Amino acid sequence: MRAVIPNVAGLIVIGLIALLLWGVAAYIGRGGTEASESLAPSRLRVGSVQTVADLIDEDGPVIFPGLGTRTGERTIVLDHTGDDPTVGWVVYFAHRTGDPSCVVEQVIGTRSFVDCDGETIDVGELSPPPPGVNPVVENERILLIDLSGITAGD
Repeated sequence: MRAVIPNVAGLIVIGLIALLLWGVAAYIGRGGTEASESLAPSRLRVGSVQTVADLIDEDGPVIFPGLGTRTGERTIVLDHTGDDPTVGWVVYFAHRTGDPSCVVEQVIGTRSFVDCDGETIDVGELSPPPPGVNPVVENERILLIDLSGITAGD
């Protein structure tokens, strides 16, 4: 009896912990397929407009991989053109226009990408994102990417 009581008590504690974890997961997942603002913010803070513009000028567009997928279909590319760091920002999806399964890879240090067929394409040939996914410059200093147009079904 001395060995049975501690083992049963341990199993009860483990069961209560499992039940608690299941309850927390059910609570977090109750919102359906929409992302919670606390788990997936709708705005991605990139940094200083001047710093990011200089980085893109030197090394080409910046890639933000994944954004909640394993396929790369929601990988975005941030590009900047022009001399004024407060304007000229563009966001693309990292795949060819019309073919989300054809994810591209950047040619390092350039504005060019290689698609799934091995063709080299310019950043402007990438797919535009849906409405609601765009760069935002706050106070002419900070660059953010508004991701509110990306839903779980995209």
